[in-house]
Amino acid sequence: MGTQAGSAMGPDLALGVALASVPDGGTLAGHVGDEPVLLSRRGQQVFAVGGRCTHYGAPLDAGLVVDGQVRCPWHHARFDLCSGRCLAAPALAPLPVWSVVVDADTVRVGAALPASPAAPARPAIDMPRRIVIVGGGAAGAAAALRLRELGYDGAVSLLSADADAPYDRPNLSKDFLAGSAPAEWMPLQPPERWRELEIDLQLDCEVTTLDPAARELRSADGRRWSYDKLLLATGAEPVRLPLPGFAAPAVHVLRSMTDARRLIGALAGARSVAVIGAGFIGLEAAAALRARDLQVHVVAREPDPMARIVGAELAAQVVDLHRRHGVQFHLQCSPAAYDAAAHSLSLDNGRVIAADAVLVGVGVRPRSALASAAGLQVEQGGVVVDAQLCTSDAHIYAVGDIARFAYRGHYTRIEHWVHAQRQGQCAAANLLGVGQAFADVPFFWSHHYGTDLRYTGHAREFDEARMEGSLAAGELCVRLSHQGVLLAAVTVGRDRLNLELERQLEAAAAG
Repeated sequence: MGTQAGSAMGPDLALGVALASVPDGGTLAGHVGDEPVLLSRRGQQVFAVGGRCTHYGAPLDAGLVVDGQVRCPWHHARFDLCSGRCLAAPALAPLPVWSVVVDADTVRVGAALPASPAAPARPAIDMPRRIVIVGGGAAGAAAALRLRELGYDGAVSLLSADADAPYDRPNLSKDFLAGSAPAEWMPLQPPERWRELEIDLQLDCEVTTLDPAARELRSADGRRWSYDKLLLATGAEPVRLPLPGFAAPAVHVLRSMTDARRLIGALAGARSVAVIGAGFIGLEAAAALRARDLQVHVVAREPDPMARIVGAELAAQVVDLHRRHGVQFHLQCSPAAYDAAAHSLSLDNGRVIAADAVLVGVGVRPRSALASAAGLQVEQGGVVVDAQLCTSDAHIYAVGDIARFAYRGHYTRIEHWVHAQRQGQCAAANLLGVGQAFADVPFFWSHHYGTDLRYTGHAREFDEARMEGSLAAGELCVRLSHQGVLLAAVTVGRDRLNLELERQLEAAAAG
């Protein structure tokens, strides 16, 4: 996704502003020409970086400054305010940087500067010369890019079972499915960028065998790769329902670009679609399908979709939002069979609904079979890793949907895009011997009819969901707690508060 252009706001920094107008430890938003610029100050030193996040173009002056970094208000990317370096996903590109002149009590922004290279990783005694990454999704792509940012000049192979180069997967159920995001927005990097970075990207490459003793991988077509260090980022695969008629071409899942293109192609001439599952992905897809003016039926077993994730009060308001946009809900029931010839879906409560296509969105399963067959420690479907994301084999790391790691005293897997990217970035440094513990607070966002929900933290179980505000008002916060301890929070229209609560959760996790 390209950066959105921002309008010039605030003072013209090329003409100069008073030094006192830039708070020490804080920021001042302005512009140079048509470019938004963010000034930051540390004592008498002043720095100038781009004022828009390089992910989706959020205004960074609405973000949070923490320890010389600015955190994006929309999706929590982090940037260094001195160098412009992108420190944490989901942004993958640095901010532009300008020269600054402080003359007496006046600050002026001068010419644009070249991007600052990342500080090289601390070399390990046995620096690997061959690193292989299995998986071209969020975690694998972020790891490959971070290796080069850290100055690693050895061989990097990125083996992806996907047919497409790494892309913005969260958008599949949002704007891309709605038809408002063109295909050229989807790649995480231009195709030539992988070649420029000398990252050996192999697509349609299904790795079938891992031999830890020989440190070798083999793909389905017989190719082999040897490695000094290996990163497993094999992700997850959608759950499919073994029901009568569910092998028909009109029944879809939505995990890849191939899936999305196939589903969009099937919508030509369609009038009605059934979505099985009412989690965030299912409801995002429902909203996107309504944008195509299709009749949408959502089928879910639970009586209150998403209540176990965001609390009953907000969940009811989200369902009401969808109903007001024309989505029909069929709750406390399950699909029984699909008749492709009759374009009808039968439910286990005896009802039959019209459906030219069916989208199954009932969750995913981690693709941990490769690790399990190789003898790595796997529990409850997840590859067990330590604080540095290393598996039971010292030469192999695991990240993303397959990684089972300790968070606030409990081992868990977390299937969030940003979390996977950040695990990949952390693992990249550790492959080079940095020894960095992964301690990020989980975060994800969800989009429904122009309304964005932002969720920070992780609440496996909560006994209180305290809500202030409302979805109808466009501003709310739900604090999810267990025995008085904050575990997570969901906000709408309160982006700065979400960042502040993230900081609170970081402090609790560190303590």
